[in-house]
Amino acid sequence: MAAVSQPGTPRLLRALNDRAALELLLARGPLTRSQLGELTGLSKVTASQLVERLEERGLVRRVGEQAGGRGPNAQLYNVAPNSAYVVGVEVGDEHVVAACADITGAVVGRVEVSTKPDANGGGEDPVRLVHNAVVQAAEQAGAQLGDVRRIVLGTPGLVDPNTGDIVFAFNLPRWQRGLAAALRDDLHTTIVFENDVNLAAVAEAHAGAAREVGDFLLVWIGQGTGLAVMLGGRLHRGTSGAAGEIGYLPVPGAEIPREVSRRGKGAFQQVAGADAVRQVAREHGFRAGTAAEAVKAAIAAGTKGGPVLDEVARRLALGVAASCIVLDPPLVVLAGEVGAAGGTPLAERVQHEVAAISPVAPRVVVTGVADEPVLQGALLTALDAVRDEVFGSTVD
Repeated sequence: MAAVSQPGTPRLLRALNDRAALELLLARGPLTRSQLGELTGLSKVTASQLVERLEERGLVRRVGEQAGGRGPNAQLYNVAPNSAYVVGVEVGDEHVVAACADITGAVVGRVEVSTKPDANGGGEDPVRLVHNAVVQAAEQAGAQLGDVRRIVLGTPGLVDPNTGDIVFAFNLPRWQRGLAAALRDDLHTTIVFENDVNLAAVAEAHAGAAREVGDFLLVWIGQGTGLAVMLGGRLHRGTSGAAGEIGYLPVPGAEIPREVSRRGKGAFQQVAGADAVRQVAREHGFRAGTAAEAVKAAIAAGTKGGPVLDEVARRLALGVAASCIVLDPPLVVLAGEVGAAGGTPLAERVQHEVAAISPVAPRVVVTGVADEPVLQGALLTALDAVRDEVFGSTVD
């Protein structure tokens, strides 16, 4: 008869206690040894041993003192920021933005590199481009490249969940299969590609309109359209990574392309993307340089701009309703340049229209992440993984 493993071994308990203490320090630090003991339920002796062990490993450090009653002041401890670093990268049509964060989540380095040919020594070569951005962000942070434990890149298009490679990116033809391996060989660390709209949903769940909501959809409306599906607090990517490619949703009012890999726009993209939004605005007398500016002008015009918002909402509701009928989420978040610009006036119209044309009635709200949601999501994704690695390996 096989031996049954015994739970609660000293090594396992030490690892669990260490992890709990590090999480507490991240959330509520700095703390004294006594405070850590109280919050974890450990004795003073065990809490002191825990702190000494983590300090020896360079995971915590003394950051000050707390005056008390009688006796010496108590030492205050916090997570050592330099115990690990991550880099998040947002890949756009015209630039690549890289941000370096320490293990506490503080952003300590940020650079923007042009994607134009021969700019910044990288030009159109994706490997050189990302290399330059990552190295510069790490240098700003005072970190060596070897200290960067994980790099998460947010990119438009499909990411194969099995290989981690970019399969298809409409606006980035050179960012294709084989790039992940090339970057790993170049940067000698873990490289992860993720769809940009999925990363925006991660940021939304962490600090935006979808906090504490397990199931929600994030609809991205900008130059491209996209959908992120969060179910049970986890991203749903699909078998091939194509879950959420809502731009290809067949909808009324647009020609349905037969060869989607040939750079043809999908039906929903034709109807509700930025170009379509600008056209709607022009038809109602609102001319602007971008779709977001056109939507803002329509809102500022009050009742005169109402027909613009009504038509944009009607078009968006085609995709939102189709997705919600399948998934029936309680919440839909509108994001991207157009979604953010539309604010509550557009969100409320989409909510009303979805309820009018389908048997589901999700709450539709505007994004709560104002700045760089894709980059924020990339950093959060990298931090979650690296904290698991670092905090989960404190015991030999």
